[in-house]
Amino acid sequence: MSSGSTFGKLFTVTTWGESHGAGVGVVVDGCPAGLPLTEADIQGQLDRRRTGQSKVTTQRKESDTVKIMSGTFEGVTTGTPISLLIMNYDADSSAYEEIKHLYRPGHADFSYQQKYGLRDWRGSGRASGRETACRVAAGAVARKLLTHFGISIVGYTRQIGSVIAERTDLDQIERNIVRAPDAEAAERMIAEIEAAQADQDSLGGIVELIATGVPAGLGEPVFDKLDADIAKAMISIGATKGVEIGSGFAAANLRGSSHNDPFVNKGGRVGTRHNNHGGILGGISTGEEITVRVAIKPPASIAKEQETVDLAGEPATIQVHGRHDPTICPRAVPVCEAMLAIVLADHLLRQRATRL
Repeated sequence: MSSGSTFGKLFTVTTWGESHGAGVGVVVDGCPAGLPLTEADIQGQLDRRRTGQSKVTTQRKESDTVKIMSGTFEGVTTGTPISLLIMNYDADSSAYEEIKHLYRPGHADFSYQQKYGLRDWRGSGRASGRETACRVAAGAVARKLLTHFGISIVGYTRQIGSVIAERTDLDQIERNIVRAPDAEAAERMIAEIEAAQADQDSLGGIVELIATGVPAGLGEPVFDKLDADIAKAMISIGATKGVEIGSGFAAANLRGSSHNDPFVNKGGRVGTRHNNHGGILGGISTGEEITVRVAIKPPASIAKEQETVDLAGEPATIQVHGRHDPTICPRAVPVCEAMLAIVLADHLLRQRATRL
């Protein structure tokens, strides 16, 4: 029986560890031999996800220092499993001790209790966002492989609360603490986050992703469509509540004549004039940019008093204290990028085994 902790078919990722345990880690299997890979390649991505990086992220202080335990020799992959270790140094379970008998609204406390008959109440255990550090580490390996084939991925915060980035200036993404591609919108996003914090509340938003250089032909009909695997990858992130590819839900408002993307000759290759299909038709990539939007829920850990019940089902109230993100979007950007990279790496290898 699988524990549900492994993703992928040829390029596989297995994560392990809990939020307040000794550490977390991931095993990446199926990466071809000969790929240059060092801890610095992985650390750069982990630094984008780590805690305490700004006033709009949790102030838990984790360096997220990665150690490659296996799978490389003299700076290149050997073709064997790559094991990556990230230790926990700043876990503090004291804030959870006093509420461990209560089910926190919006959290997995109740559902984990029903599934396993017990749960790790220290910071959500396996259900914690801490697990996403493993995904980012594995995604860094996938990104290195994709770069070898000319594929790149960029993500950014399209929306936080009611504020939507109207411009898409990729140079702005890492210049503001919310990772928005619009400097003016970023300032309004920060103001809205601070207002929610002052009200002991939190905000959701939308992360947008673009993958370029993806060749046509990736994806496996019928159940392993490329967009199906992307959707599964994104919805597997604990904070995700929705996924759109291409036009997404906006397609419901269009006629076929408007939504269809006419095929054209683009400098000797077949392409499309528009990209409502988001780079995927019939579950297979077309060579156009792959565009994905991920709806991120407001963080469930808020200090505002809420109604709940205890383990016996008796009514109670709860306030969740401790160190928590007021919005997840800025730190979710590298996580979503990582999951897209893992899907594309897996399907790239699967396609190379499909035909002569």
